Amino acid sequence: MKLRQFAFIAMLLAAASIAGSGVAPPAWTVPARPVGDTEVVDLDGLRGVEFGDTEQELTRRGVLRPELDSCGPVLAGHEAVSPIFVDDRLVLLWLDDPMSTPDGITVGTLVDEVRTRHPDATALAAPPGTHRFDGLLARSGDRAYLFLHDGVTVRKIIAGYAEWARRLFDEGHSPC
Repeated sequence: MKLRQFAFIAMLLAAASIAGSGVAPPAWTVPARPVGDTEVVDLDGLRGVEFGDTEQELTRRGVLRPELDSCGPVLAGHEAVSPIFVDDRLVLLWLDDPMSTPDGITVGTLVDEVRTRHPDATALAAPPGTHRFDGLLARSGDRAYLFLHDGVTVRKIIAGYAEWARRLFDEGHSPC
């Protein structure tokens, strides 16, 4: 199970990196949506899904569905979220537009705004010679948001356990 999830993570990060490997577009070409248009993911999880939940429990409750045409299980009603499980426990949620953090950060938010809202976030540099995004790791206890960015705007958001978010960044994985 762990290998499948990290393979899933590696493929999505690679796809995100390739998509972001060109020249960054002007900030105005990637509008951030207001929180009212998004679903909020906090550091406990999202509606009906909490970090630490088991695959079995989420499946039993009908929240987690195995999808034949995807690279892993999907959360019912949350198409813009990819769950990452390690040892049968939910450790990360890989978020895409239109998901939001409680303070309104979405894919497309300016990096300067993330730094303003999370002044203690740790800057993470992508390894030289790769097509991966740089990151900002905003920790709160054992949980964190990992904001992957192109230097101008947020391109991907990962929420969950800080240890796994950092490991995801360091090892270069994606949810596919």
